[in-house]
Amino acid sequence: MRVLYIFPHPDDESFGPAPAIASQIRRGHEVFLLTYTRGGATKVRHDYGYSIEQMGKVRFEEMLDVAKVLSLTGMKVLDLPDSGLKEMDPQVLEEITEEHIRTIQPDVIVTYAVHGISGFHDHLVSHAIVKRVFCKLRKEWDRAPKRLALFTLAPTDMEGGKFRLHTSNDEEIDCAVPVLPGDIKKAAGALDCYRTYQNVIREAKVLERTGDTIYFEFFQEEYMPHVSCLFHDLGSE
Repeated sequence: MRVLYIFPHPDDESFGPAPAIASQIRRGHEVFLLTYTRGGATKVRHDYGYSIEQMGKVRFEEMLDVAKVLSLTGMKVLDLPDSGLKEMDPQVLEEITEEHIRTIQPDVIVTYAVHGISGFHDHLVSHAIVKRVFCKLRKEWDRAPKRLALFTLAPTDMEGGKFRLHTSNDEEIDCAVPVLPGDIKKAAGALDCYRTYQNVIREAKVLERTGDTIYFEFFQEEYMPHVSCLFHDLGSE
């Protein structure tokens, strides 16, 4: 099966879903990544004295290493305005997204759940854009993706480091993907590629928070008990 992850920033793929990505690739599925921005507007740039453009270049280079570590089938990193997606014409974002989906022809698309986990507005915009395009293609295209999966976190007693995180309750979650130690090791390797972000990664306690199970909601589908594969009922697991 073929899956396309769509996120706004570098590291979004590694701050949570990376163990599931590693598991899917290990099982022989094709995994693609589309990132809307290069993430240059991050406040971390001030630690290095970088401009937005310089930080974006550095983070793009870090993403090239991530693609190698995770063995992604394909990756495209756009250079749309980081922290500025809410100011863009949404039709432009939809057109860009639709074009890429039509090129990749994924069976499943993954983006953030409606709360964006961190609540950051770029995450919320990405959720809305991807969901709208998914619904449009489902009506118009016979090769439309079969499923929209929404990456999320389940409630836990563990806090997300110094960051306030949003979660989905048990009734909202449809898929709980168990991952192996080797998958978590791959995810750790991907996080290590973000050399300029190591302090943030430590403070967020990324791998400690996600643990050995990665959670997803399925848009307009309901599975209880939870299924254990993103491709459940689609013909291949």
